[in-house]
Amino acid sequence: MPTFDLGNNRIVYSVIKGTSRSYTYFRFRPDLTLEVVVPRGRRVDVEWAISQKVGEIRKEYQRAVKTRLILGPGTVMYDGRILKVVYSEATNGLVPLLDSGELLVNTTDPRRLKELVRRWFLKESSTYVVKKVRELAPKVGARPRTVDVREIGKWGYCTQSGRLSFSWQLIALPEKLREYVVFHELTHLVEFNHSPAFRRRLAAVCSDFRERERELDLVRPYDRLSLD
Repeated sequence: MPTFDLGNNRIVYSVIKGTSRSYTYFRFRPDLTLEVVVPRGRRVDVEWAISQKVGEIRKEYQRAVKTRLILGPGTVMYDGRILKVVYSEATNGLVPLLDSGELLVNTTDPRRLKELVRRWFLKESSTYVVKKVRELAPKVGARPRTVDVREIGKWGYCTQSGRLSFSWQLIALPEKLREYVVFHELTHLVEFNHSPAFRRRLAAVCSDFRERERELDLVRPYDRLSLD
């Protein structure tokens, strides 16, 4: 595969066709190889395109190096901790050993592992969310109508009717990031936007929310999530 030098690092890259007919953009995979996504239906000098965006690519590389994976090669993040996945034939399903930093599983099939983790996280996230929303809602002055944990494409979202939904992967985050997500969504029940008024109200209950946002943005779930 083709490569280029980025400072002291040799970057392997591949070229794929995107859906845009106008733009070339760059994204790093978890293994720190680069995808160059070129416009569909147009010829692009990839080496020239890379040379024109070295600064942008360097920033994305630095970001990718700091990114933490919820499900990495042989690892699972839980409560902000990285657990090593250990195969154990005697284990019934999945058993977390938090003191030793291990996750015992009875399968080597990646799809089966993901399903076991999904069930575990769904249960733990549900328990956490119910308790945390009850604790934090009075501080925000919000009254959610319903609260649930689901398979969604965001860390959390709310509706104007008062429904709060959170990702089943929430329990993977360290406590301060989980708390931030809950504060964020509760604040939306009072300010249903991302206006200065929303940020002021969020800052009143979570003064370091910007720092927590930056940390949250460096966590990569199974599928990329965001906040609404």
